[in-house]
Amino acid sequence: MARIEALTKEQAHADVQPIFDGMKQKLGMVPKIYATLANSPAALKANLTFGDTLKAGSLSMKEVETVALSVSQINNCTYCLAAHTAVGKMAGFTEEETIAIRTGEITDSKIKALSELAKEITTSKGNPAEATLNAFYNAGYSKATLIEVIGLVALNTFNNYFNHIAETPVDFPLAKEVQTA
Repeated sequence: MARIEALTKEQAHADVQPIFDGMKQKLGMVPKIYATLANSPAALKANLTFGDTLKAGSLSMKEVETVALSVSQINNCTYCLAAHTAVGKMAGFTEEETIAIRTGEITDSKIKALSELAKEITTSKGNPAEATLNAFYNAGYSKATLIEVIGLVALNTFNNYFNHIAETPVDFPLAKEVQTA
């Protein structure tokens, strides 16, 4: 049983109900993470607004999903790995590419630099090595993009921690388990 229960539309605060309607229309469902976050309308709205704002930045959807998969792998979040594997495939990744991001065996040098930076920001608690930052810049990314990556790491870390604490039931196909170094 989850520590924090997902709410139905009828149980949710009136401010949240239109959000649920929009998700159902766009996705065909209200993902459990958002139905559970709805216990705090303020947290749900902040999460969605922050995410939507960052997704409108300089990164492609594949790059946004690279950060999400990288951070979720480091934080071992079963829910987010499942969700971002599914969304990553909708963004154009193959199953094998989502696994490569998680294991660090990426062949695309630009995606590899992004993934390594996101993982290192996460593991170092915001203190990546100069060499990792230089590899990110040498791959063609800007300072503005770095700031957006920091935001995405923070958002995904919040979601990972939330799912751990809430024990959010996974409502996406489970991501394959992988071995990382």
